This record gives sequence, C-alpha cells and structure tokens, in this order.
Amino acid sequence: MDESSQRRRMYLFLLVLVVGAQAGFQGWRTLFNNFAVEVGGLSGLDVGLVQSVREVPGFLALTALYLLLILREHRLAALSVCILGLGVALAGLLPSTAGLVFTTLLMSFGFHYFETMNQSLTLQHFSRTEAPLVMGRLRGAAALTNIAVGTAIYFLARTMSYAEMFALLGGLAVAAGLWGMTRDPGSVGITPQNKRMVLKARYWLYYVLTFLGGARRQIFVAFAVFLLVERFGYSIGQVTALFVLNNVINFFAAPLAGRAVNRFGERTVLSVEYAGLTLVFVGYAMTDSGLVAGVLYVVNNILYNAAMAIRTFYHKIADPADIASGMAVGFTINHIAAVVIPLLGGLLWLTDHRIVFLGAAALSILSLLFCQRIPARQTKEDGRG
Repeated sequence: MDESSQRRRMYLFLLVLVVGAQAGFQGWRTLFNNFAVEVGGLSGLDVGLVQSVREVPGFLALTALYLLLILREHRLAALSVCILGLGVALAGLLPSTAGLVFTTLLMSFGFHYFETMNQSLTLQHFSRTEAPLVMGRLRGAAALTNIAVGTAIYFLARTMSYAEMFALLGGLAVAAGLWGMTRDPGSVGITPQNKRMVLKARYWLYYVLTFLGGARRQIFVAFAVFLLVERFGYSIGQVTALFVLNNVINFFAAPLAGRAVNRFGERTVLSVEYAGLTLVFVGYAMTDSGLVAGVLYVVNNILYNAAMAIRTFYHKIADPADIASGMAVGFTINHIAAVVIPLLGGLLWLTDHRIVFLGAAALSILSLLFCQRIPARQTKEDGRG
C-alpha cells in the first residue's frame, strides 16, 4: 500500500471515531445543563463540582502513555470512544450529584484519552503542512455531527425522556468505537514514540500556552451555557438551537482556521484568538441581554478553532519521537488549573458571576502576551514531525 493510501486510511479511521465521539459528547453537552437543573436540581456549586470532576481524567491523560505499553495507539483511540459512549448512555439513569459525578468521570476518561490519541495520530501521520488542514477538516466534521445531534435532540425532546436521549447518543459513540476496534490503519515508516513522559526546556512556550488555554477554556465550558440557562432562562430548545447555529458556522470556519495557520503562521492566528476572547469574556461579564450572551457564545466557539495552532506550533519544534508524549503531557498541563477552576468558579459565582468571566479575560490577555514569543512565521517544512 503506498503512502497516500495509508494516509487516507488513517484519515477515514479518525473521521469515523471523531463523528462517533462527537455524537456522544455533544449530546451530553447539549442535555447536561437542563438535565442537571430540571431533573437533578443541581445548584451552581453542584455544577461546578461535576465540571471539576470532568477535568480529572484530562489531568491524568499522561497515563495514556503507560497504556501504550500494552495497546497500540489506534486501539486505545477506539476503546476510548467506547468508554465515552458508555458514560453518556448511563448519565440519564443517575440524575443525582453523585450519579452525575460518576458518569461524567467515565465519559471524560474516554473523551480525554481519545483526544490525546487523535491529536497524536494526526501529527504523526500527516506532514507539517497537512496536519493543520486535517485538523480543520476533522473539526468541520465534528461541527456537522453537532448540527445533526442538535437537530435530533430538538425533535426527540418532544417525545423522548432525557434518559432515552442519553442512551441513544451514547450508543452511537459505542458503535463507532467498536467499529474502530476492528480496524488497523497504522502506517509503516512512522517514528517509534517515547512511551514515557518527556519534558524539555525548549518546549516551554507550548507548555505555558497550553496551561493558560486550559484554565480559560474550562471557565467557558463550565459556565457559559450555565449563564444562558440560569441567568437568561434559556430552554433546552433554545440551547439546542444555539448549538446548531454555532456548528453551522463552525462547519465552514474550522477548515478555514487550518488554512489560516499555514498562510499566516501560528503567532498571528493565536493573537487574533486571544484578543477576541478578551473582548468576549468582558462581554459575558457585562451584558444584561440574553441575545448578546448567545452571540458571544457563538463568537467564542469560532475563535476556539484557532487553538489548533498551539499543537501545530509544537509539531514544528518537537522531535518526531516526542509527538505522543507531547500530546499527553499537553493534556495534563492543560488540566492542571482546569481541575480546580470550575469548583472555584462555582464558589465565586455565588458572590458575583462577573468575577468568573473577568478572570477568563485576564487569562486571555496573558496568553496574548506570551504568544508574541512565537516566531512570526514558523518554517513550513513539508515532511513528518
């Protein structure tokens, strides 16, 4: 099999798993806040607790390296999607705080292990100029999946219970993972990966940007939709419609982000993202309009497409054998603050929700300052790693 055929096979493998994982995860995201409030009766503090627990597996993503001692990367990717789907399928059966902590933990282990393997396989099997394009296309496919899931939930919510919808969407993820377990998309000629933690001083900027991105992103994930539901009274139909609109836009925006990285370089793309996010988070803190808050949510998600530039920056400076380790270490660093911030944010929310979002704006400014250390244009060398 020639090299181009091997790459196509890996792309198809990743595409199916991304679609399956996204169906389960987006279903969970769409249903969670309304389910937690309407069925579980959770408070802002309870939601913060669940969201903090959700990030523990991300903090432990480094342990994926040890699993690679007994499993090949693509096998672990497929198995992780199965675990993600199981956690989603069980969520609707356990509406208490303790039950949601358990199912969220299960779902999150699958999600974070899969994302670690997904990024590692992409950077290993595609060249430095191809990788941003592949990442953009996969994000576009994820957005299209989100549209389908959102549309389905909008109609299914009229006739199905939360438990039934969680089970259906989780089952789709399990099915995709089982399909992946039967595939072997690996390519020959790929550099063997270090199966231990690799920390190098010359990767420091990647580590810093990843840490700040994780802290900021978790504020958005934990509290942006909660703001819409609790403060502005969004119904499940309105939340779902917002998700659909967001993903229609991202279906086109995500591939453009990959092209922008190749055309303008990582520093420019990340600078635009961080400057925009600063304004978005200040807007969350100050607005009294549910419509404005919804628009800011969509803008936030569009800007997040640029985050792939952190990984492509690492791709260009890393030793080829450090790719898998770098993605696992990156996920762990990304979640150091994320384990604590949602719970801390839940406590601050009880005092004033604006403090939470102004903190995220401050993190965006720090990211903007640090990303100026990236060379204006990374060398666009074609080739692996």
